[in-house]
Amino acid sequence: MAVHPVILCGGSGTRLWPLSRPERPKQFASLVRHQSSFQDTVLRVAPLAGSADILVVTGGAHVDLIQAQLSEIGVGAQLIVEPEGRDSAAAIAAAACWIAARDPAGVAVVVAADHETPDASAFRAGADSAAAAAARDGVIVTFGITPTRPSTAYGYIQPGAALGSGGVRLVERFVEKPGLEDAQSCVSEGYLWNSGNFVFRIDVFLAELERYEPRIAAAARAAVENADALGSVVRLSDDFLGSPGRSVDHAVLERTRRAAVLPVSYAWSDLGAWDAVLAASDRDADGNAATGPVERLDCSNTLARAQDGQVVALIGLSDVAVIVEPDAILVCALDSTQSVKRLLQRPRFQSQDAPPTDIPGLKRALAAESAALDLWRRGSALPVWSTLGFDLAGGGFQEAITMLGRPVGEARRLRVQARQVYVFSEAGLGAWEGPWQALANAGWEGISHRYRRPDGAYRAAVSGQGEILNDTALVYDQAFVLFALAAMARGAPSGPYADFAMALAQGPLQTMRHPAGGFREADPAAPFQSNPQMHLLEAALAWEDVSSATLWRDMADDLARLALTRLIHTRLGSIGEHFDSKWAPAPGIAGRLVWPGHQFEWAWLLERWAIRRNEQAARAAAGQLFDAGVRGVNRRRNVAMDAVLDDGSVHRPDARLWPQTERLKAGLILAQRRDARETLYLGEALDAARSLRRYLGTPLAGLWRDTLGANGVFVDEAAPASSFYHIVCALAELRAAEAYLGSNPPPA
Repeated sequence: MAVHPVILCGGSGTRLWPLSRPERPKQFASLVRHQSSFQDTVLRVAPLAGSADILVVTGGAHVDLIQAQLSEIGVGAQLIVEPEGRDSAAAIAAAACWIAARDPAGVAVVVAADHETPDASAFRAGADSAAAAAARDGVIVTFGITPTRPSTAYGYIQPGAALGSGGVRLVERFVEKPGLEDAQSCVSEGYLWNSGNFVFRIDVFLAELERYEPRIAAAARAAVENADALGSVVRLSDDFLGSPGRSVDHAVLERTRRAAVLPVSYAWSDLGAWDAVLAASDRDADGNAATGPVERLDCSNTLARAQDGQVVALIGLSDVAVIVEPDAILVCALDSTQSVKRLLQRPRFQSQDAPPTDIPGLKRALAAESAALDLWRRGSALPVWSTLGFDLAGGGFQEAITMLGRPVGEARRLRVQARQVYVFSEAGLGAWEGPWQALANAGWEGISHRYRRPDGAYRAAVSGQGEILNDTALVYDQAFVLFALAAMARGAPSGPYADFAMALAQGPLQTMRHPAGGFREADPAAPFQSNPQMHLLEAALAWEDVSSATLWRDMADDLARLALTRLIHTRLGSIGEHFDSKWAPAPGIAGRLVWPGHQFEWAWLLERWAIRRNEQAARAAAGQLFDAGVRGVNRRRNVAMDAVLDDGSVHRPDARLWPQTERLKAGLILAQRRDARETLYLGEALDAARSLRRYLGTPLAGLWRDTLGANGVFVDEAAPASSFYHIVCALAELRAAEAYLGSNPPPA
């Protein structure tokens, strides 16, 4: 008998507001222990699985969060993803159908992701007893918890005749959540709390479901048969939407003659409201529990939660919950915590910032975001980075600035110097009255004197004192030298910048060409990468804007066609990161990596190239690449994540700043096709602009957070100068789209 653990991971946990939100419900939060309830559940059921998969049934919005939390505890699982929630009966049915195709006589142990069961061994012993009865007698067993008090928050079960010697009994009667008087009667008469956890043989459950709810059974069966399976993620087809919404209790348990219950006495809570969280928490001698920086004086039976950077103080309070989140505070009597759900139905708690859905509204919203971002650039960012971000003594740009305004980083990478030259050259075109020309010139002088090697290529890094730290000439870095020179040439057409660029492109860069196309990187561990090709294409297109030399057109054409013919995966429509010498995906995990930000960046570049060359195949490829990037967007956090794999699974759920700018640029340029997908492209661009602005909210105006963790919290780190180039490129694209958006340039 194989046991298949099934974890139901839906629901929004509204009674635990403000901690629990639809985008991050309670099962993913740490409520009574360090791990989340979901992680605790996974670890509790994992020993039951043996060689079987743990199944997690969830919605699409939480896939990346689930994968991140599984990775944290080192446990794998098969995800069954619903296109839309249809309550527990359909969710369990889908899992049962998936198991039936592999082990029709197997036994499922179905548990909720958000329950607290501290004695995992006792739970597993009960699961073993229930599984034996389910396999032997064909019963559908639920765990019945011995009540510790009369509660109106739970349903009740009246146990009947015993089945064998394992403690399982037939169900005599189910009772919906009763009033207090009826709850007292249930407890006195030996009724059990209905835990909502179930154990059954797969063939028995599906037969009973077919008997009582054939529409649910049919919808689940079709949804599994027509599912889209990519690795560890199975996305149910829209056939699932044909299922009516029913709880498994109403659909099967309360109607079948096979219902049974296993009485258990271990500690258990559904953590359904703040009073339940307090009851399940470790408390002091006065019955208080706290998370975070909390101070109390003369308090009893209180629950308090505070965030880092806040202090919550309670004086003379009893029987109260105080829950503090960055954007909301709940103060609630513990005997009223069930009313939180009613409170959230008031208009104040409904969405007041729903994004526009029509094209004119999306354009207006994007124009407003553009103005706000540009004001930040001119009024905050450029002043900070032109002073704190430039080393007058060393004659170069700083690598990073802490949130307290202190420059950090001894190594001065060439790519950062070149990007900052672009930033300040672009500032001259973007209505900034600061010393942009002097800074761009000083930056270039530093590059020219400290980074140029005797062979004419440019080394990777020097120290603040000019000592050589890395003499390697990377293709990636040469691309940014060319890009910076194009920006300098645009601001000073009569300067020597075209000569510098031609010398680099016709000399050292030619020695880096690869016979199969493109350029071989000077990294012995990864010589064939798509990223350097992408930035060389960017530099070549920038030079086309300021020079008539055919070299730049030819380089852009070669790199664009390399992408179209060799780099883009024909089935997935995406571009990976690492390749072999024939430009086929590299072996192992390196060849499976897909960076969503690079999909957007390639889409933006190929669309620009296609417009210039009137290449329809490139425009089609740009649309495919955009879609590949969108597959790596976390809708809950509204961010493009760092990396996914070619099967769609999340590889790195963190989200750096730069992919958000590339999503904005790509959505904006593709929207200007004005085709049937214009609304989609504009919506993604607007979401990206709003996401980007979140990264710019820092203690010192003009800086940015670089990494948003999978937990929705920004990493505490210095602002890297390298991100400024991405932000300025996005603003340049917004400025280029002013006529399309119907906006006017912001005042100088």
